[in-house]
Amino acid sequence: MRKRCERRLAFTFLVSLFTVTPSAFPAASFQQTQNPSGKPPQGKIQKVQNPLNDLLDEAQAALDKNNFEAAIAPLQKFLAEKPDVAFAHFQLAYAYTGLNRTDEARAEYERCVALEPKMAEAQLNLGILLLEKDAAAAVAPLRKAVELLPSQSRPRFLLGVALERSGDLAGAAEAFESASHLDATDNEALIHLGGVYLQLNKPAEAEKKYRSVLERQPKSALALRGLALSLDAQGKPEAVEAYRNYLAAQPQDSSTRARFVQLLVANKQYDEALTETEKSANGQAPTLEALRLRADILVGQNKLDEAIAALKQAIALAPRDAQLHGGVGRLYLQKREFADAERELKIAIQLDKGNVVYWKDLTATFYQGGNYAAALAGYDVVEKMEKPGAGVWFIRALCYDKLNQVQPALDAYRKFLDLDGNQHPDQVWQANQRIHVLEKRAEKKK
Repeated sequence: MRKRCERRLAFTFLVSLFTVTPSAFPAASFQQTQNPSGKPPQGKIQKVQNPLNDLLDEAQAALDKNNFEAAIAPLQKFLAEKPDVAFAHFQLAYAYTGLNRTDEARAEYERCVALEPKMAEAQLNLGILLLEKDAAAAVAPLRKAVELLPSQSRPRFLLGVALERSGDLAGAAEAFESASHLDATDNEALIHLGGVYLQLNKPAEAEKKYRSVLERQPKSALALRGLALSLDAQGKPEAVEAYRNYLAAQPQDSSTRARFVQLLVANKQYDEALTETEKSANGQAPTLEALRLRADILVGQNKLDEAIAALKQAIALAPRDAQLHGGVGRLYLQKREFADAERELKIAIQLDKGNVVYWKDLTATFYQGGNYAAALAGYDVVEKMEKPGAGVWFIRALCYDKLNQVQPALDAYRKFLDLDGNQHPDQVWQANQRIHVLEKRAEKKK
C-alpha cells in the first residue's frame, strides 16, 4: 500500500505540478476540421470521420479519466500508422508515466522531442522524469525547457535541482537565482539556493536567502534550520537562538540538536546543554554520540566522576573505540588515579598505536605517578613521532635527575635552556640551579 501511495505521489509530482496536461493539446487531425486554436469549430463546419482521429479521441477520453492503461492501445495503434506525430508520443509517454513505467515513458518523451524539439512540455516532462534517477541526464531537457519557457520560474527551479544533484553547484546557484528573480515569492527556490550557498561556503549569502523566506513564512522549518546553519558557519552568536527556534519547530531532529549541544558546550552553557541531551534521549537508551556529548558537558562542569561514568557507558557500546578509552584515561589522570589512567591509555594505544596524544598522556601518567624510567621510555616513543619542545626537555631532565643520572640530566637541562629562550623564568631558574649542583657532583665523580 505504501509503495502504491508513493507511486501516486510521484506521478502527481510529474504530471500535475509542473506540466501542461495532454488535454491542453488539440488532437491531431488529417482533415481541416478544427481551427488553429484547438477550439471546436463554429457554424456549419463538420468534422470528417477518420479512424486515426477516433483513436486519439479514445486515448484522450481515457487520459481524462486517469485510465492510463486504456489509453495505451489506441495510441500504439495510431503510432503504428503515424510514427512521426510528436503529440501522440507525448500522450503515450504521459500514460506510461501514470503507470510508473518510467523507462517506456522516457523513450516516448525522447521520441517526442526528437520529432518536435520545441515542444516545451515534452522537454519539461522528460527532465522531471529523469530528475529522480539520473539528475545529470535531466539537465539537457530542462535547459531546453528554460529556453522555451523564458518567463516561467518553475523550469529554472527544476534545472537548479538537477544541477545541484549532479554536482554543479555554481550552475545550480545561477538557476535558483534566476528562478527567484522571476518569482520573488518562490520560497522553495530560495531555500534550495541557501543550501547551495552553504555548500559553496558562502554562509552570508545563504543567511540572506533564509531570512527572506522567514519574512513570509516565519515558521518554515527548512528556513529556520538553514538560518541556524548559516549563522553557525559564520560564527555568529545569534546561531544559538536560531537553533533554539528551529528545534522548537522540529524537536525530533536529533542530528541538529547534537550540533546545538556542541555549540552550547563551546559557549560554556553547560546546564542548557545537559538539558538538551536529555531531550535527545526522549526516554530511550542514550546513543554513543549522546554519551560523548554528555561526557564533554560534565567535564566542562568539572564533574569528572560523572563524565567517567558516561564514557564507560559509551565504551560498553563501542569497546574498541580508542578515543573513548583515551578520554577515560585522561580523566583518571586529572583525578591522579594513575593505575586506572595507565590501564585505559594502554588500551587506547593498543587500538591506535600511532596516536601521539595517547602516548603523551601515558608518559604524563608515568611521570606524575613517579615512574620516571617508564616516563623516559614514553618520551623516546613520542620523540619518534614529533620533535620535542623545551617543556619536554625540562621534564626529561627532571626524570634523569630523579633517577640520579647526572650527565643525561645535565644535557637535558641545557637543551631546555637552549630552546626556551627565557620564556618560563621559574623553570629557567630551577634548571640553572640544578645544573650548578649536578656539575659539582660530576666533578666529584671524576
